[in-house]
Amino acid sequence: MDKLEKNIGYKFNNRSYLMEALTHSSFANEQKDRHVTARSNERMEFLGDAVVSIISAKFLFEKFPDMDEGELSKLRSSLVCTGSLSEFARRIHLGDYLFLGRGEINTGGADRDSILENAFEALTAAIYLDGGMGEARKFVLSFLSKAVEGHNINFKDYKTQLQEVIQENPGENVYYVITGTNGPDHNKVFEAEVRLNHNVIGKGTGKSKKSAEQAAAKEALRLMGLQ
Repeated sequence: MDKLEKNIGYKFNNRSYLMEALTHSSFANEQKDRHVTARSNERMEFLGDAVVSIISAKFLFEKFPDMDEGELSKLRSSLVCTGSLSEFARRIHLGDYLFLGRGEINTGGADRDSILENAFEALTAAIYLDGGMGEARKFVLSFLSKAVEGHNINFKDYKTQLQEVIQENPGENVYYVITGTNGPDHNKVFEAEVRLNHNVIGKGTGKSKKSAEQAAAKEALRLMGLQ
């Protein structure tokens, strides 16, 4: 724990937050089989996703005062996509510190993009809960401020594209629902639906929740004749 804290430049007051952030569901499930309680980092991931989102939004909003909402959304999506967050995690060797189940260890889970992305978000949440938004912002921006320099948008953000189409009709509401998961913990596939006013307009699957939502948005655009 000391070494990881040195890597991230933050010392925890309550290390239980850190332990939870590092615990993958595959490890937690194995402990449950042994009648030992271990909470996985999935709740932390949920919170961390929101924290990363607001930090990156505020950072880009202030850094690019002349950029419009659509371009800001595309840039943020590109900067905090699975590939980017997993690469941030690799820079601090986060995979070396994760508690993984045997199956994940044997199949290289410690270097899988989706696991590293989720762990980075969970770690951000742990810092936020332990030290507040200021510390979380310092942590996230230590990666983001470098990544944005000379960054080219090469990520197709279907969710933003779909949102822009829907916004042309005031009063319409689009949202995403994760409808299920398939496969073992080390090779999980998420299923997502995009809904317009409670009507399903697209479905998709992916190795992470975000990629499944992107796939659902892409299908919706295809069915609209926009892809």
